[in-house]
Amino acid sequence: MYYTTYICLVPVFFHRKIDSQDKIFYNNFEIEIIAKFIFIFSMIISIILKDAFCMEKDSTAQSLKLFIVLSRAYKAINEHVNKIIQANGLNPTEFAVLELLYHKGDQPLQQIGAKILLASGSITYVVDKLEQKGLLKRVACPKDRRVIYAQISDEGKTLIQDIFPDHARQIDQLMSSLTDSEKTEAIDLLKKLGIPAGKF
Repeated sequence: MYYTTYICLVPVFFHRKIDSQDKIFYNNFEIEIIAKFIFIFSMIISIILKDAFCMEKDSTAQSLKLFIVLSRAYKAINEHVNKIIQANGLNPTEFAVLELLYHKGDQPLQQIGAKILLASGSITYVVDKLEQKGLLKRVACPKDRRVIYAQISDEGKTLIQDIFPDHARQIDQLMSSLTDSEKTEAIDLLKKLGIPAGKF
């Protein structure tokens, strides 16, 4: 209030006629008002910048915390899920390939990697191992002999039919701490997070 009153008086002193005897007083008074105004303005700017910096720090801290929580949650869930898979003589990547072929049908070898998040150079090795186990076979495309499909064998189908129900139940149990609406919300939020991140 004190500073506001001073600032409001500035135009009055600037526009009134000043006697020579009062000139020095008014000049000093006007300088004092301007100096105080500049001081207040600089303090306001400093507070704004400080708040912005704190908000940025808080946002970064929250982002780091979210990354750690997501990583730990993925690791904990994945370790449990992989136990059933490994108990049946498969590694997680082999299971992912068989599960894809079982539910989605024959797949071009070149496209499997992108669908199960595996580097394309590793697909040939995984397919070779599954073929040696008799769980899948390579089939040439009738329309283009250059394209080779992976096709799950009858033995592979039997294995997945035995494994998948327990696999699905275990995942459902691990997710049971969330309600159906929370699962839906989590799916939407993770899509919102993951889709833009995939563009970097």
